[in-house]
Amino acid sequence: MKFSTSIICVASAAVCTSVSAFTIPTGNTCHRFISITNHQPSAAADIRYHYVVSRTTSALQMSQEEMDLITMDANERMDKTMSNLAENLSTVRTGRANPNMLDRVEVDYYGAMTPVNQMATISVPSSQQLQIAPFDKSTLVDIEKAIIYAGLGFTPNNDGNVIRINIPTLTEDRRKELLKQCKAIGEEAKVAIRNIRRDGVDSIKKMEKAGDLGKDQALDGQDEIQKMTDKHIKMVDDTVSKKEKEVSTL
Repeated sequence: MKFSTSIICVASAAVCTSVSAFTIPTGNTCHRFISITNHQPSAAADIRYHYVVSRTTSALQMSQEEMDLITMDANERMDKTMSNLAENLSTVRTGRANPNMLDRVEVDYYGAMTPVNQMATISVPSSQQLQIAPFDKSTLVDIEKAIIYAGLGFTPNNDGNVIRINIPTLTEDRRKELLKQCKAIGEEAKVAIRNIRRDGVDSIKKMEKAGDLGKDQALDGQDEIQKMTDKHIKMVDDTVSKKEKEVSTL
């Protein structure tokens, strides 16, 4: 914001008049305002001048706050993606029994696809076995089928009361399949993070086009989103790499 002021005094009228010119940048354009203040007992002209400056400053602050909200939302959504990644990777078995192995198994329960861990208690009697005890025993067969169709490589044993799953030792071919599964889950997370980046950048560009943000402000916001994107992509790689080591460990 630039100001220039000239003073004109008219002695005969006992009035001193100041002419103030100021320029306010808005987006890629600048608006120039002229304020004429008569230095008399009434300060109405001064009040109008300060109101224009105050209102413009407030608008710029609101635009910055709106952009900050966009970047914060993008960061929160990326963090949520990381949480989902951890949950999905936990379903990839590593040769030891873990209730999380069944987290992605869903059962058709009265027409609604329901996670099996909401329909039964899943316990680990031994390091190589899972036990599923349904709350409603009439769902035993449906749960058994859902586990088979989930493609986890498990063979459930239904004794009429509970379902037992013996976790077989991983073969080399099965390990390779699980490693591919880990990479696929990681790629899904990366795509989600890049989509979040696109949404954030597009929102900032729209604000700049509408004149709500200056070019430098918009570039700063886009740069911040790119940095958080790079950080989360690296986190995905590190998380997948850790899981791959677990799967590869005999």
